[in-house]
Amino acid sequence: MMKLNLTTRLFAAVFSTAMAVALAMGVFTHINLNRDFLGYLNEQALGRLELALVSVTAGFKENGNSWDFLRERPELWGRLLRPRVPEAQAPAVKTSPAELTGATRRFTLLDVDRQRIAGFPQVPQTAIERPVVVDGLTVGWLVLAPFESVSSGAEKRFADAQVRTAWAVGGAAVLLAAGVAFWVSRRLLRPVRRVAEASHRLAAGDYGTRVPESRGDDEVARLGHDFNQLALTLQRNEAMRREFMADVSHELRTPLGVLHGELEALEDGVRRLDAQALRSLKGEVLTLHKLVDDLYELSLSDVGALSYRKAELDLREVVGSTLSTFGERVNGSGLALRLDLLDQPLPVFGDERRLRQLFSNLFENSCRYTEAGGALQISARREGERAIVDVQDSAPGVLPEQLPRLFERFFRAEPSRNRRSGGSGLGLSICQRIVEAHEGRIEARPSPLGGLWLRVELPMHG
Repeated sequence: MMKLNLTTRLFAAVFSTAMAVALAMGVFTHINLNRDFLGYLNEQALGRLELALVSVTAGFKENGNSWDFLRERPELWGRLLRPRVPEAQAPAVKTSPAELTGATRRFTLLDVDRQRIAGFPQVPQTAIERPVVVDGLTVGWLVLAPFESVSSGAEKRFADAQVRTAWAVGGAAVLLAAGVAFWVSRRLLRPVRRVAEASHRLAAGDYGTRVPESRGDDEVARLGHDFNQLALTLQRNEAMRREFMADVSHELRTPLGVLHGELEALEDGVRRLDAQALRSLKGEVLTLHKLVDDLYELSLSDVGALSYRKAELDLREVVGSTLSTFGERVNGSGLALRLDLLDQPLPVFGDERRLRQLFSNLFENSCRYTEAGGALQISARREGERAIVDVQDSAPGVLPEQLPRLFERFFRAEPSRNRRSGGSGLGLSICQRIVEAHEGRIEARPSPLGGLWLRVELPMHG
């Protein structure tokens, strides 16, 4: 069975609907025209019957209260039907629809015994009767045979003209609908077809697929724009996935390679199994363990499974206690520490363990990258309804175009990717997840000290 595409189905639906509407319009117009037009003719004839009744009654009185004058001279019947109205109204009566359609030719005069005296020879069962009353007595009946069909004369021509007009309008409507359906199916659905074809290519893995975007702000134009945005997002995600896999494999191979070399050296007797060798092996294992832990933290954060146990706490105390664990590290690096913590508490609603992890990563980042003899400046204060923590360090700095990428996974500012000075490249990504989980914001700026300025903003509680 042949499958119809969307364009054909839309054209068929619109065209068939227009055909049905036009046909129904023509049929009902024909029916209503005949019914209403006949009703109009009969209504006009009925009004003329009332005028004729006055004339017939007067003629009966003027001729000795008898109908013999009509039986003897039938030609007087037409003259008797003339309406007895003032001269000023006579032209209007002569040009009335009842006169133009010959309604008087359908009048019949019956005597009191209902015997025909003059007029229309056939009296149908649907005839309309009016009694001829003289001095309170019914002396006869004036009968109207109503129009039952439009068969001849001016009324026939009028009815035919109306039917032709109705069918002409219906035909024009069908042609117009066909043109509109063709235009809609070809013009408006063309972008939809392009998106459908591009979707197949995108599903097959061609993430570089794009569709021409239509002008305007309608649904079709937005569909093309949204599809291109989707394709771009998928392309970026695929690139990030491949880059992520390459970075993970690189980061895992380095400590594993060192461990493998160390173990082979021990096995071959090139290196003795002493405390120094054990420390070297342990250091590589810790590096590998830290990388795996960071990857696990990020995977939990991506799926929303990273657990948080929030409570009201003092952010100033969290910053101070976390920094105290870096005292020896700072002194050993020869860094000058400048601490500016607010005297008043900074109440926030958060997970103390995760916030300690956040600031520990930030302080670790500054200690790792700041050159010996440099400076580290940490401040905590309140701005409106938000708590602000600034971590600034001295040279080396970060290029302005690299600042937005600092929170990307495995990104390092130095191109050499020197593992002695750089970590796994996941610390700041984890920091961003923690801050976002606390409905805050973290951003990187150039530091006035010559290095990096990391700012954390968290909403105040209470």
